[in-house]
Amino acid sequence: MVEQMMQNGRVYGYARVSSTDQNLDRQREALAGVDVLVEEMVSGKSRDDREKLRTLMDFAQAGDTIRTKSIDRLARNTRDLLDIIDELLAKGVSVEFVDTPQLSVSTKEGRAMITIFAAFAQLERESIRERQLEGIAIAKAAGKYEKAPKLAPEQIEDARRRISDGVPKARVARELSVSRQTLYAALSGSGKYAEAAA
Repeated sequence: MVEQMMQNGRVYGYARVSSTDQNLDRQREALAGVDVLVEEMVSGKSRDDREKLRTLMDFAQAGDTIRTKSIDRLARNTRDLLDIIDELLAKGVSVEFVDTPQLSVSTKEGRAMITIFAAFAQLERESIRERQLEGIAIAKAAGKYEKAPKLAPEQIEDARRRISDGVPKARVARELSVSRQTLYAALSGSGKYAEAAA
């Protein structure tokens, strides 16, 4: 019966990158053949900030499958990952990871492996972040560090066009994964964007 439900269900692909300057091509290739591909450009730190994932989880029905390229595309921390999986399984929705097809979310062994994989991935990200912060601190102390602008000139021009077409600034900032203050600075050519404006 369960196998029949799975055959009748739809397969949704979920692809995510943290910012607009990252590329979704590898994930699109890995998820080729799904019925519907949902893409999102937002940090994976919290599910609350990922509107498209929340909508997908609400929309998916029993017998459907949500497929991602890897576990860190679905969540960036172990607790959030397990909560998402539990919520989907409770609805009868299966979860698949292309890079690690052996991780079955429906068995206790598979869940144990997912927990271990997710924990190591989280540890690696935190270690990388610590090294980045240490490098930045050293560069700042030497007077060599200046954070690059978050928005490229093409993105600023596109933002201007969309705002002139009536799209709210808050929405444009959200879709560019920047704060409203950053968007305002870019549009006005102030701060780090003064040179680009000149």
